[in-house]
Order: sequence, then C-alpha cells, then structure tokens
Amino acid sequence: MNEPATHSKRSRLTRLAENLHERFTSLGCSLEQAYAELTLEVPAETLIEVATRLRDEADFAFEVLIDVCGVDYSTYGKTEWQTREAPNTGFGRGVVRPGKPELVEQQRFAAVYHLLSMSNNQRLRLRVFVDSEQPIVPSVNSLWSSANWFEREAFDLYGILFDGHPDLRRLLTDYGFIGHPFRKDFPLIGQVEMRYDPKQERVIYEPVSSVEPRTLVPRVARDDNRYLRDNDEQESSDA
Repeated sequence: MNEPATHSKRSRLTRLAENLHERFTSLGCSLEQAYAELTLEVPAETLIEVATRLRDEADFAFEVLIDVCGVDYSTYGKTEWQTREAPNTGFGRGVVRPGKPELVEQQRFAAVYHLLSMSNNQRLRLRVFVDSEQPIVPSVNSLWSSANWFEREAFDLYGILFDGHPDLRRLLTDYGFIGHPFRKDFPLIGQVEMRYDPKQERVIYEPVSSVEPRTLVPRVARDDNRYLRDNDEQESSDA
C-alpha cells in the first residue's frame, strides 16, 4: 500500500543526488548517501556560493535552515565500547575495531547544516570541515536569518568561529566561561565552579574542588543486530 509513496521518495532522492553531483563537484564538493539521507561535504571557501545556489535554484529551493551544529571528530573511528566481559571501572572498556575510518587531524571539527525545501519536500545535510587550530567558517546568517543563534551556539559549545556573523557571542554558557564544553577534551568536571560568598555578598568562581574526577561509562549488555554477526561467528566456532 505504501510502495508508490516509497518509490516516489526514492526517485526524488535520486534526482536530488544527481543534481548535486552534476552542479557542485566542480566546486570541490563530495556527496555521501546513507540511510535514505544525503550529505554534501563542502569546502569552507565555497560554502557561500554553494549555499546561495541551494537556496535560490528551483531544483533545490532550500528555503529553510533548520539547524547548524558543531561536531568534534577527535576520536571518530578509534574505539567502541565493549558491552560484555568488561570491567566496571576504568577505560578498559574501549576496544579498537578494524574497518572504521579515521579522520585526519585537520578534520577534527566540522560545522553541519540541516536544510529543508518545503517547495520540493526534500532535505539535505551540509558538512564543512574546519581547521583544527583555527576553526573558522563563513557565516550563512545573510542567507538564512535563523543561522544567527545556531551559529552562536556552535561557537559557544565547540569554539567554531563564523566569519561575518553580526554578533558572535556565547549563548548558553555563563559570562567569563573558560573553554568549550562540547569538545571531547573538555574535562567532565569542568574548569571552575561557582558559589555564593556571604562575606563578599556575591557569586565567585574558583578552581573545581568539590567534584572528584570519575569515569562515567555505563555497563550495558545488549542483544541486538549490532552483535548478531559476532554471535553467529562464535556459535560457528563452538560447533
């Protein structure tokens, strides 16, 4: 009963993929398709040109920017967590599994944009890798006004700078906050803690002393499709 609708959706996705590949490959873009979703990887230097065409050309018509977020890929593809025969404490639960791609050091941070075309009923994800030492990407606030607070959030949490943003200030953390809390090297206990000092009659900040560093790794044993192949191989070897 749902087969025609599914076929129509697949056809739209295929046409979109073909159009993206034809028009943006020459601008250094690459396309990835997985789980019925498209991700267009865009060089930072061509982001504004690509984004403008995606918004204005009728074949794309991505009028709406749903979100801009940051990503820290610093440990991508390096470890997974054991869920069986693992200790309760420490970092011994991390295991290296072959076959996972590893990103180069210069690709630690990325800005990710989620676009929606209401006219064509289709979605697209853009991903822009930024330099790890100086994570700067052009602001798209002039193209989609919704980018204003989204870019401020990514700046606050990941330290990604959006060149040309009209008011790039922290959005979620407190005044004088040190560091960017969504980076994977940010300590779980934070850098400083705050308390009210009755003698000074004000809130003061001081180094963290009331929180002990700890490993927050849940011990979870799952039986789902991620482990079916491992279980089948184990049963075959036992037989």
